[in-house]
Amino acid sequence: MLKIDHDEPYEEHYISDILKTVKTIAMVGASNDKTKFSYGVLRVLHETGYEMLPVNPSLAGLKIRGLKVFPSLISINKNVDMVQVFRKAEDFPTVAKEAVEIGAKVLWGQIGVKHPEAAKIAEDAGMKVVMNRCPKIELFRPFWKPKLNLKI
Repeated sequence: MLKIDHDEPYEEHYISDILKTVKTIAMVGASNDKTKFSYGVLRVLHETGYEMLPVNPSLAGLKIRGLKVFPSLISINKNVDMVQVFRKAEDFPTVAKEAVEIGAKVLWGQIGVKHPEAAKIAEDAGMKVVMNRCPKIELFRPFWKPKLNLKI
């Protein structure tokens, strides 16, 4: 697998290919607090049509926006295309190992979530990696306007 220089801007096609192909996203660090950024991102991705699987051990068994919250990635009983991470950067390598274990195709670190070891773990397992970016923001870049039925 081609190694990406995560200190350089990602090419549009790299990001758009990921967002066009993933269907199921496990969000590690999901929150039921409507004032938290993770809640807003989950809401927009869910409303855009992605199947969202919130992951948060302290909220396990509860629901966020009607979606069952899982205690861990390992506890999800279905295929996960992408693992999106809303955790501290130092937690990222551990989440990367779990993402590899469940066979996810993409590991995505939210803005502020970047760790070279996490990228190496995931890329060595054949996963695509995005760090320090927000998929909600990426969805509203110009290359997505046709998908969102917005005028160009």
